[in-house]
Amino acid sequence: MTRSVQIQPVRKCSDKLTVGVWPGPRPPPSTVDSVLYKKRSGAVTEQPRMREDCCPLSWKSTRTIMPSLVGVALLTLALSTPTLAFAPIGGGGASHVTITGSALLQKVKETCRAVAEEAGHEFNPTGSSPEELVQACLGPRATGEVSGAKFHSALQQIYAQNGLVDRDFVNSAPHHFNSEAFYEGRGLITEGIAAIKASIRQENFQAARETLGRVLHTLQDFYSHSNWVELGYTEPYINLIRPHLPLENLADVDTATCTDCPSASCPNQMLPEILKDKTLTSGYMGLYSSAKPKGKCSHGGAGDLTSTAIPRGGISKDQRRSDNVLLHNAAVTAAGDASLQLLEDIRLSAGNNNFLRMMGIARSSVVCFVIDTTGSMSDDIKEAQSVVYDIIDSKKGTQDEPSEYILVPFNDPAFGPMVRTTDPEKMKREISKLKADGGGDVPEMCLSGLQLALTGSPSSSHIYVFTDAIAKDIHLKDSIVALIRTTKSTVSFFMTPTRRRRRSLKAASFVDYKDLALASGGQAIEVSKSQLPQATDVILDSSTSALVTVLQRARNAAREETFPFVLDESLKNITIYITGSSITFTLTNPGGVSQTQNQANGKLGTIQTVGNLRRIRLNPDRQLGRWKINIKSPQPYTLKVTGQSTITFIYDFVESFGGPHPGYAVLSGRPQAGQPATLKLSAIGRKGASSMTVEGVGLALVSGPEAITHSTLTDMGNGDILVTVSTVPEGEFVVVLKGTDKVSNSEFQRQSTTQMSVSKVNIQATVGSSVEPGEALALPFNVMTQGAGGTYTIDARNDKNFHMEYPKKLTLTTGKPANATLKIKPPASTKSGTDVTLTIETKSSDGANSNYVVLRLSVVTKITDFYPPLCEVVTVLADDCPQDVSQCGPFRWALTANLTDGNGTGIESISLSQGSGNISHTALSATFIQAQYNASCCSQIVELVAVDKAGNVGKCYRSIVHSGVPPALSLSMQLWLCLLVSVFAVRP
Repeated sequence: MTRSVQIQPVRKCSDKLTVGVWPGPRPPPSTVDSVLYKKRSGAVTEQPRMREDCCPLSWKSTRTIMPSLVGVALLTLALSTPTLAFAPIGGGGASHVTITGSALLQKVKETCRAVAEEAGHEFNPTGSSPEELVQACLGPRATGEVSGAKFHSALQQIYAQNGLVDRDFVNSAPHHFNSEAFYEGRGLITEGIAAIKASIRQENFQAARETLGRVLHTLQDFYSHSNWVELGYTEPYINLIRPHLPLENLADVDTATCTDCPSASCPNQMLPEILKDKTLTSGYMGLYSSAKPKGKCSHGGAGDLTSTAIPRGGISKDQRRSDNVLLHNAAVTAAGDASLQLLEDIRLSAGNNNFLRMMGIARSSVVCFVIDTTGSMSDDIKEAQSVVYDIIDSKKGTQDEPSEYILVPFNDPAFGPMVRTTDPEKMKREISKLKADGGGDVPEMCLSGLQLALTGSPSSSHIYVFTDAIAKDIHLKDSIVALIRTTKSTVSFFMTPTRRRRRSLKAASFVDYKDLALASGGQAIEVSKSQLPQATDVILDSSTSALVTVLQRARNAAREETFPFVLDESLKNITIYITGSSITFTLTNPGGVSQTQNQANGKLGTIQTVGNLRRIRLNPDRQLGRWKINIKSPQPYTLKVTGQSTITFIYDFVESFGGPHPGYAVLSGRPQAGQPATLKLSAIGRKGASSMTVEGVGLALVSGPEAITHSTLTDMGNGDILVTVSTVPEGEFVVVLKGTDKVSNSEFQRQSTTQMSVSKVNIQATVGSSVEPGEALALPFNVMTQGAGGTYTIDARNDKNFHMEYPKKLTLTTGKPANATLKIKPPASTKSGTDVTLTIETKSSDGANSNYVVLRLSVVTKITDFYPPLCEVVTVLADDCPQDVSQCGPFRWALTANLTDGNGTGIESISLSQGSGNISHTALSATFIQAQYNASCCSQIVELVAVDKAGNVGKCYRSIVHSGVPPALSLSMQLWLCLLVSVFAVRP
């Protein structure tokens, strides 16, 4: 069972001193010295080193602590916490996940509380579950059903990328801070933080989450794989996330660091002189060789061949053993605190709202419109505009208000640009600009527009396509299916066919739209232009929070069939959709009461028929329990049952991997045929995982028999379940979950919307870094088949049309991977933070086997400015404030501060992270700003945050709380006092 550990925030050196800024002007270049250090190769390299003041560090980070002073505290921690491991799996102790999750939850809570205080309402979660956190974070507007699914998905994306570092970079020393690769490891962190900030600025939140997961893994590994905690440090090494600060006291290649440990279980292998001099080292890791420099520490463990070379043993603290309990727990705590520091830096750079958006804290509904703007679409565009206006006007200020609006127009030959906004009034303006024009009598770039929407919208979005013609770009169909399966977004088509002359396009028809809708769990609604206003009620139904699917099936053969489904107490606004021609049906509730298609207003609900759509809205007083619907049709049809409920689930197909730290990796493509399928599933209840019981998970054919495959469930804790399905259906299938809601003691069922199938061919690729504009990036990938060998085609596309080079064909031998490389080069003019979605597909010569991988790549301009803006308080006018706080009401105080970014890119934003007063500023030059703050004497603390255009964060803190410090003592003098105190009182 996985358990979480609460990690406390780092306590700064002084609550009344500027934190994270230089005391006074930045030193001129003459004060920067060079440090000669030997890298592992023995080469001598110059590394600039900047002197550092005390205050950006916490007190404890600059002093040593004798083991005797902390032994009792660490022993208490060892006895009170669960068994943890930095490895992603192993005895249920998933410490990378635990550390990351604890830090993320804590930082989200802090951010939610800050947002609530700014808005003037309380932040008071009713419990500790993510669902209750989301409900409280969204505030008074989050009445009704608000789902925590997006928050869970954001967490899982971060966890997944964190774990992948152990698979995709298992032999990379920098990714794990192995083999004394300190500069290279910090380089990965620096590059990653820059990419995260750039992605957030462009609102590419999924790219930011994925990079964040990888960066956190590397940062956390520093504390497990180095001797940081052996040296007695209990606070994080903040220099790892502040590249303008030096890495000090690093062991060079000739310095012996460890004693021999023949038993491989020694409490502390550090040589006495290493401990005395506070020399930083890390263990060497050898997966394929036992060679290491003389006298160096090993990582340790069965997978490390160097651990048998003298000095034997290992200093890794990944696993907690009887001989390293204190060190392991100290490493876990330091890694958690370091994760909090990194998240705080990102939060201050991004701002509270964008940080919460990155974390999926939003109402669940995201609506995206993909609209044909050719000449015959005038009526359709007017209806789309009307629907958008209705959504905005009717749902504004409610829990159902969409968290984001997206618009993608397409014509022929153009498509886009994509408009994304959280401002409903901006969406009104943008959609009002659409005009029907051009296109002539040819099909349009419908799938190109849809591809842009799928890559630009958040996962699990609802996308609505308006068109009256077939797709000219039908060659994108396989890529669209791959994107649908990867993003789990739902696509619905509103088709109003016209009699346009069509070019000869092989396989292009309205059936293609129906295939894509079904693959996504959406609907293909075919109506006349005059009927379109009635059909768009579907959009109002689905553009809502906490939407879940109870059942979805499709039938191609003409036959009569009865479909059972379960309705639980939590479900609201239950709607049944049937699309098809010549449909007759009978709906029956658990009490035996029935209603047919001929009864528009019956005992069970209201029925609306428009075009090929039947929409059945059940009455609010519907019975709980097992319902059924009997359907007869001579034509193909689809059935879908939806409702609103916070009881839902998210899932990913995963595969296990080995190595020193085995784990599970999310499959980007289709699962392998002939093998058991494994899913990692998170069950989401009304009050967290404890408020529900999962009784069964299986796979069901959408177009086949109702039989659901059996599975084995392994509880991983906190609602996470590992599901193993021994026999996977042949055909398109969905995931079905059944259980009991403990709140109402009612049975429930839920179904995934996106269809999946298996394949005998597999394709694997990894993105290891961002790419600079104008520079080419090589992406290695491999393809392997368990089916027949032979020639397989390779097709790659990206949503930005960047130039790519890759082999168009590969010759495969059964069971043997074929390696290849794709090169992609973004133009030099590409904006930093651009998110590129790359799809690589492979297909056998006969088309019987195919698969895909979808990758996200960030384009980030090389960052050369790592210095935070500087802040100096120049005046504080607080003489009128009474010492008795109870008398503060009528009085105010003011502060003036100078903010500079002289050696950088210029200050981009100034905000408050603490304080409830008013802030204004005057730009005196491109790099010099004067800020004015005015507040009630009842609000006695202020912290200004300045962010430069590179995303660096500088802070300026001031308190007027009476503490005995002479008022005339300047802030700079206080900083220098802090420095002197740390030198004489902390350092031995």
